[in-house]
Amino acid sequence: MSGPNGDLGTPVEADAEGEDDSFGEAEYAAINSMLDQINSCLDHLEEKNDHLHARLQELLESNRQTRREFQQQLGGTARDAAH
Repeated sequence: MSGPNGDLGTPVEADAEGEDDSFGEAEYAAINSMLDQINSCLDHLEEKNDHLHARLQELLESNRQTRREFQQQLGGTARDAAH
């Protein structure tokens, strides 16, 4: 598994026998695993973002309702004081 800075743990080097510098199966598996972890983290962040957005929408609507009620109370108090 990779370290916190994304190190694969095994260097990508050519064999002593002179093979080319292409990735081997192990390197592809390590990269695939890291991409899966990143994808999972992004999915989790997206879920948290959606949840926060929904909560903020609820808070905004609650504040709007409270403001309307407060303005109605102020309007009623002003009318009562005028009479």
